[in-house]
Amino acid sequence: MPAVLGFEGSANKIGVGVVRDGAVLANPRRTYVTPPGTGFLPGDTARHHRAVILDLLQEALTEAGLTSQDIDCIAYTKGPGMGAPLVSVAVVARTVAQLWNKPLLGVNHCIGHIEMGRLITGATSPTVLYVSGGNTQVIAYSEHRYRIFGETIDIAVGNCLDRFARVLKISNDPSPGYNIEQMAKRGKKLVELPYTVKGMDVSFSGILSFIEDVAQRMLATGECTPEDLCFSLQETVFAMLVEITERAMAHCGSQEALIVGGVGCNLRLQEMMETMCQERGARLFATDERFCIDNGAMIAQAGWEMFQAGHRTPLSDSGITQRYRTDEVEVTWRD
Repeated sequence: MPAVLGFEGSANKIGVGVVRDGAVLANPRRTYVTPPGTGFLPGDTARHHRAVILDLLQEALTEAGLTSQDIDCIAYTKGPGMGAPLVSVAVVARTVAQLWNKPLLGVNHCIGHIEMGRLITGATSPTVLYVSGGNTQVIAYSEHRYRIFGETIDIAVGNCLDRFARVLKISNDPSPGYNIEQMAKRGKKLVELPYTVKGMDVSFSGILSFIEDVAQRMLATGECTPEDLCFSLQETVFAMLVEITERAMAHCGSQEALIVGGVGCNLRLQEMMETMCQERGARLFATDERFCIDNGAMIAQAGWEMFQAGHRTPLSDSGITQRYRTDEVEVTWRD
């Protein structure tokens, strides 16, 4: 019964998780929160991660009721993500692996999300909508690869939401996306925004530029409220995501859809995806904020699958990469 310790720190979340044979034994996490109207810079984020990661490691072991001797493998996020935070976590993972004399595994962040979603929901072979602050992809598994059927051609949907939140000075605590979701529930007017789907791909930069340009004028003249803008942005970008996911499901003949990534815990997105799945006679799988948002257990779970399949990352190859596509990884642990 191998137990895997996973380190995740590719953006403003830092987490350490422990997984053993499909059971999440521990999954503590911290978030670097910046003032309203601001984002998070790589250097500042890395300093935050370095300040808390050892406490998180001890917390995870205590919560799991394990010691270093009980851990069989150390997994860490190799990429994609922000360079400085990735490095700060990889250094700790390498050090722990050497101190404890354990094998090391570099994990693709996106595949961590997918494997966590499959574990928690029980989905067997779903079409995956992966939506986060750094990534937006529609993915399906085929012949030992997670194939990308569609993706953003510019910024990720989560990045679009985060940057919109800065325009309205919406709080980053607990996250801008969550606060937009709550404000959108009070929106009553649908403001027409650019809807940009190009084949299987989507574009969010034009929507963001448009709303940055008109938001203050529309608010000043009383044409709409901040809540209306939150509502309108969500309805527009989520409709785009549902459209390309449905098209991928039709192409694959899939009867399952799985939402993963931080934006995936948005209940309005889940509701719109559920409606689409019901109309297709398909089934939707989603998780809550414990597992949708970046966490250490998802890296531990992907690491567990890789460990069982015989993967190991030599120390000489244990760096990080900010660009690491989902379809670069050979998925040897699936049929």
